[in-house]
Amino acid sequence: MPKLKLKEAIENLKPYIGRPFGDFLTEEQLENIRINKGLTGQLLEILLGLDNTTSNIDFVDGELKTNRVKIDGTPKETMYIKQLSSMVDDVIREVDFYKTDLYKKMRNLLYVPVYKGGRDNKLHRSKWKLFPYIHINLENEDNYDVLCQLERDYYTISEKMKKDLNKSEESFIHTSNGEFIQIRTKDSKPYTPIYSEIYDRAISNKNYAFYFRREFMMFLQERSDKYPLY
Repeated sequence: MPKLKLKEAIENLKPYIGRPFGDFLTEEQLENIRINKGLTGQLLEILLGLDNTTSNIDFVDGELKTNRVKIDGTPKETMYIKQLSSMVDDVIREVDFYKTDLYKKMRNLLYVPVYKGGRDNKLHRSKWKLFPYIHINLENEDNYDVLCQLERDYYTISEKMKKDLNKSEESFIHTSNGEFIQIRTKDSKPYTPIYSEIYDRAISNKNYAFYFRREFMMFLQERSDKYPLY
């Protein structure tokens, strides 16, 4: 189980914001980043003092997410949240949003953008930087509008999934979008189909996952006093 609280992680994180990775990572750690695409997040967990566990959440009371950004801090890509396969029938049944593992992953979020350079300005790993973090707690009344939109998105995605599956006895789910979150494929060969007990069959020939859309991170940055950076 995680032992670190999110607020403690923020204090641990502050000294590294805006500094090139080469200032605080060893050459071996930088080389491992080149080899292992997912190591950036793992190294950040080490810096924050997180245990390397398989817990559903990173902190005692929240979750850590990183994402690649442009020089102005705007996101370059969507941001992974959670695999769909572990809760697919809950989504189809429209289990109460607040009782889902999806909500638990989003409820108290520490979002840390990572700048790695651009298409015309590729940076060496030693010059990558962590940009100012954004902390969003959905239980804070100031974020009620965000919470409501995420809840709507969850039910919108559920309805879209069922609409796709009910087209025929062999139909599959497809990319489904809400305003802030979506489901789309997250898989590599050999592909992993998703099986539904409700439909008693495979409902996809590939794995899917929930993602935050770029619009979500951009919305958070528009409301943050830390952005724009320039």
